[in-house]
Amino acid sequence: MNTAAAEWTATDDGPEHRPPGRGCGAWFAGLLLAGVSVVVGFRTADSDGNTPVPQLLAFLPWLLAPTGLALLLTLRSRWWFGTAWGVAVLGLLAWFIEPYGKVDDPAGRPVADLRVLTSNVEFGQGTGSLVAAVRREKPDIVFVQECDYECDARLKKDLSQDYPHRRAVEGGGSEGSAILSRFPLRPTEGVRGTMGMPGAIADVDGHAVRLQLAHPMPPLPGQVGLWKRELGALRAAAATGRDTPLVLAGDFNASQDHAAFRRILDTGLRDAARLDGADRTATWPTLTAPTLGAQIDHVLVSRDFAARDTRVLKLADTDHRSVITELTLHQRPGSGGSGGS
Repeated sequence: MNTAAAEWTATDDGPEHRPPGRGCGAWFAGLLLAGVSVVVGFRTADSDGNTPVPQLLAFLPWLLAPTGLALLLTLRSRWWFGTAWGVAVLGLLAWFIEPYGKVDDPAGRPVADLRVLTSNVEFGQGTGSLVAAVRREKPDIVFVQECDYECDARLKKDLSQDYPHRRAVEGGGSEGSAILSRFPLRPTEGVRGTMGMPGAIADVDGHAVRLQLAHPMPPLPGQVGLWKRELGALRAAAATGRDTPLVLAGDFNASQDHAAFRRILDTGLRDAARLDGADRTATWPTLTAPTLGAQIDHVLVSRDFAARDTRVLKLADTDHRSVITELTLHQRPGSGGSGGS
């Protein structure tokens, strides 16, 4: 047997040798699968972990691409253990990509309709585009995040006639937020956070509806603990006052693949996008959405609401897309009153 043949075939002294290219392919596939497996492992354990896990969890569906590439490389390299590994990871990803949360319809009769829009205007830069969208879409309630002082002044100037009722936390940069409403509002404590998260109770055609704006800190490196705490504060707010129908809307800086966000849904809230079949529609960043991105802007509602015509709107000069939805409030079975106090 000549030397060349011995390099490519099995001998009595050892296993079959892979060509150099195939060995590199298996090595690279192993790296890809190891990285994806870490993220999928945290998802399986219902944990967000620490940097870079929460950041990667936001883009969980897109991990199908490196997993698929790794699987092809294992097949080409005839690395059968790697192939089985890749199939297992691919199956878990497909399982977790399925929409999370309940979608059952309210049981009571419909008593009121309201159109809700939420928008992050990126340090106020998208305020002009938001004003145009509000005039065009005519929502009843508008949740605005990252509304700086100039944004706040412009909303008062341009929209106060149509939206005479408001609750706001004034602030510069990303700290300011506002709720604008056609319906009368009375204040609630809101949720304490690094950025403004005001709350209110709206009188929607004689029915009390609790409104809460969401804007926790993003999971930046070194601030993941703060992100988790502020999402936990929103969960606590959602879990209290359940006698009153709730709309919790804004930029959550979290998707359904984050455990801290799923715990908010587990209080009984439904995502309007999920109710209307628009789940997994990316809202951030606008530069790559909807082809590539994460759904981190949400309108969450209590079980009293049905949702339809949920859409994602592209606004100029902001890195977030807005979410607008038509909500129908249903009377709770056995309740003859206004749906809350």
